[in-house]
Amino acid sequence: MLGLQLYKDSFNEAKRLFFENDSFKIYTFKYQSGVLGLRVENTRGYFNILPFEGLIIWDAVIDGIDLKMKNTFKQPYAGDEIVDSYGPFQFHSGLLASGNPGPDDDHKAHGEFPLSQMDRSAIQVADDKITIRSQVEYVKGFGDHYLATPALTIFKDSGLFDIEMTVKNLSQNQEMPLQYLTHINYKFVEGAKITQNIPDEAFHLRTSVPDHIHPTQSWLDFTKNLADTGKLINELDDVAHFDPEIVYFGDELDKYTQQAVFHMQIDNQHSVKVAFDTTEFPDVTRWLMNNPDLQVAAFALPATSRTEGRTAAREAGTLIMLAPQEERHFKVTTGLED
Repeated sequence: MLGLQLYKDSFNEAKRLFFENDSFKIYTFKYQSGVLGLRVENTRGYFNILPFEGLIIWDAVIDGIDLKMKNTFKQPYAGDEIVDSYGPFQFHSGLLASGNPGPDDDHKAHGEFPLSQMDRSAIQVADDKITIRSQVEYVKGFGDHYLATPALTIFKDSGLFDIEMTVKNLSQNQEMPLQYLTHINYKFVEGAKITQNIPDEAFHLRTSVPDHIHPTQSWLDFTKNLADTGKLINELDDVAHFDPEIVYFGDELDKYTQQAVFHMQIDNQHSVKVAFDTTEFPDVTRWLMNNPDLQVAAFALPATSRTEGRTAAREAGTLIMLAPQEERHFKVTTGLED
C-alpha cells in the first residue's frame, strides 16, 4: 500500500500529473474559482473530486456516460452552505443536521458539513484500488466537537465505487446529534426505470412543502393523486410532472432487508446502482426533478432519518445521539453496473 499526502500549495491552474500506474492516473488542478481539484482516471472513466472541500465528487463519467445531474453550476465554489455550490454528483449531508430545515430549525440546508474545508487529505494506492481520504475536526466553544473522515474508493477496471463517512464524537462528556445522508445526484433520463429490493409500501410521498418549493396547480393535483393512491414513482415517463420536485421517504428499511439495493436502468445497456447496509442507513430519500435548469433523479439517497430537518428527526425518534467518544461508520456502493 502506497500512501501519498496531498498539499494545497501543490495545486495549480494547469492540470498536472500527480501519480500514474497501469490502472490509474491522478492529476491535480485548480478551478478558476480557486477550489482545488483532483482528477482520478481508471480504464472506465474519470472522477473530478474536491479533496479539501467536503471530499465532494464534482463529476463522475463512466464509459463515456456523464452520470451527474444537469444544473446551473459550471464549476464548484467556496461557500458557507451547499446552495452556494449546488452542482456536484455527490456530497455529504449532515452531520449535526441534515436535509431541509423545518420551521423550528436554525441549521443550514443539508447541515454544516458539505462545503467544510478539510484539515488534510491523502491518497492510498493498492494494486486494485485507490482511496482518497480526507479529515476535518469540527469544534465549537461550549458546543459540539467531532472528527469526520469521508473517503472515496475507486476500483481497477470498474464503474462502481465506494463512498464512506466515519464520524467520531470527540467530546469527553457531551453527546452530540448525528443526522447524515449520502447525497448522490444522478442525471434524470426520460424513460429510466427504477427497481429496488424494498416493497413499495415502505415509501411515503413527502406532503410538506419546503420554503424553496413553489408549487403549481397541476403539480398539486398530480401529487394529491400520488398521495391518495399511494403510488411510488418507479418510471421517469412523464417529465411534465417533475417540476417542482417530487420526494419520497423510505422508512425502516431494516425491517425488509439488511442490504438495500436500488437500480436505475438508463438505457437498454446501462444501469446505475446504489447499495447500502440498512443497519447503518435505515432510511432512504428519493428526489426527482426536471426543468430546464435542473434535471436530477436522485433515486436512492441513503439516510439515517427522513431529511426534513433535525427537529423533525428528533420528534420522530430517528435522530442519533452519539455518546462521548462514540464512532459511527457509513458506506455506500454506487456507480455504473458492470
